[in-house]
Amino acid sequence: MRSRDGNFCLSLAILLTLATLFSILDADEYLISYRYVIKDAIIYNEELSISKTMKKCFGKQYDSIILENNNSSNLKKVIAKNNISFIDFIHKIGLNVEHRAETINLLNHSTTILTLKTTCFKVDFNDNFVKISPLK
Repeated sequence: MRSRDGNFCLSLAILLTLATLFSILDADEYLISYRYVIKDAIIYNEELSISKTMKKCFGKQYDSIILENNNSSNLKKVIAKNNISFIDFIHKIGLNVEHRAETINLLNHSTTILTLKTTCFKVDFNDNFVKISPLK
């Protein structure tokens, strides 16, 4: 049976396709990696690398964090303003921990390296907040 607009199924299919397309295009994808080095109980180096992806990332979003944003579309600036909460989020989703300790001539030396391997994140910018979700 036909509806009043002619072909309801075709109209519905077009609307669903457009809705899916806009939801995919809405979020940007970024590659984020993190490395934190401690030598002999002193912070030696901390590095957070952020870059936009060149290819589409595949996977499902499994966790997210919402950070405050003041109409900025620069992810590095948003994370710099909310540094502590983002680093806590990275610790929560999982870091690789490598620890080495040695004693030479009664002197203890230790090195601890925390690493987040390069991970793809979906980032959705809005006027007042940014939603960042890793893909698994």
